[in-house]
Amino acid sequence: MINPVHRVPLAIAAASFLLAGCGSGTPTDRLATGGPSPHQDAVTLDPASAASPDAPPRELPGLGPRTRAAVPARSRQAVVVTGRGKDSPQSTVVLYEHTEAGWQAGPSLPAHNALKGWSDHHRGGDLRSPIGVFTLTDAGGLRPDPGTRLPYDRSQGFVSPGTGFEGESLSGSFDYVVAINYNRKSGTSPLDWTRPMGADRGGGIWLHVDHGGPTHGCVSLREDDLKHLMRALDPGRHPVVVMGDAASLAR
Repeated sequence: MINPVHRVPLAIAAASFLLAGCGSGTPTDRLATGGPSPHQDAVTLDPASAASPDAPPRELPGLGPRTRAAVPARSRQAVVVTGRGKDSPQSTVVLYEHTEAGWQAGPSLPAHNALKGWSDHHRGGDLRSPIGVFTLTDAGGLRPDPGTRLPYDRSQGFVSPGTGFEGESLSGSFDYVVAINYNRKSGTSPLDWTRPMGADRGGGIWLHVDHGGPTHGCVSLREDDLKHLMRALDPGRHPVVVMGDAASLAR
């Protein structure tokens, strides 16, 4: 990845990194990751997350006390990525906006996560997406800024050659990305190579354009859905992503 002044390496070198990295925060950026739980297979919704039919919930739905506690009090936007299962590459994404009445949900969007599902202790190359609550501060892509309020680094470094796990083309996957602040330095391009927890813990975990199959560790959405999400994210509302399989999020 490039350095904080955003000088872009050769496209081929960048492509090699991106394909390895999008499959793999600082301790402050990585706000929380769950640990093993003897009851993680049983999804139990906390009563605080329940809502009447005509009012938004006071708490983020589907999150247990441990996960809710990791969401900063100042955060007024939460992108909740709920995996179908601990070992599933399929998930749904919902943007919640905090209002005076509670957490207002946006539409439920189909998404992919890593091939082998989710991990409480992500490592580079394990083909699992990290579970936890992470800040969202930086965006970028191969194509022009779609109108996001996040800092946007347009660069030829966002190349995505080759094919995915199901033989699908990866072309265009990094046309638009939002960096997930897992094992990275916030305030830099998504292409930055800094790995505060060490290279063995992976990195390059992004929200990016869906290519029709599982990822190496990122979360991918349809292009139009991602662009809409990027335009909605407001750094003044301190957005976070809350991600993991449903059972893990309910802890």
